[in-house]
Amino acid sequence: MQSRLKQLCIYLPAVLIALFLSACENDINKVKAIAAADATKPIQRTTGVIMTISDNAIVKAQLTSPLLIEYATKKDPYQIMPKGVKVVLYNDSLKIDATITADTGYYYADKGMVHFKKNVVATRKDGATYKSEELIWDINKKLAYSNQKVVMAKPNGDIMNATSFTSDDKLLHPIFQNATGAIQMNGDLTQ
Repeated sequence: MQSRLKQLCIYLPAVLIALFLSACENDINKVKAIAAADATKPIQRTTGVIMTISDNAIVKAQLTSPLLIEYATKKDPYQIMPKGVKVVLYNDSLKIDATITADTGYYYADKGMVHFKKNVVATRKDGATYKSEELIWDINKKLAYSNQKVVMAKPNGDIMNATSFTSDDKLLHPIFQNATGAIQMNGDLTQ
């Protein structure tokens, strides 16, 4: 009986250590799996969003959205506005230069970019409108561009269709790719 007790005292700690080590390895793997799954879950939801974007204490834009969901992914943290977004761009005198609306928006704070998607309408201060399924506003580079089909309509009836475009962030100096258009000449429409 004593020899069995001695054997048990010798082998029991070894068996417990082996079980403990194997359990730790499994737990670490489970923790990694849970952490990876959590990286795709939102970390914050905000309703009634009004965000002011400024440069050197000068207001440059105001972004509004009924819902903003924040994701803190390691590579590219971002915020999504799935129920619509509106951005009003201001000049230095706080007068409106342009507005942009879309069904969905993505804000990448680290990159200084807003990506508008679905039913995008951008309107300049002179009334010209740009319509597309995508518009990317690069806040840092002060650019707006789209790699999707875009239609620009001016208040006088001029219409420009293009496969893509690039412009300054006020949408005043667009450069169209593969463009066709209908332009008013002395009251007549010419294509």
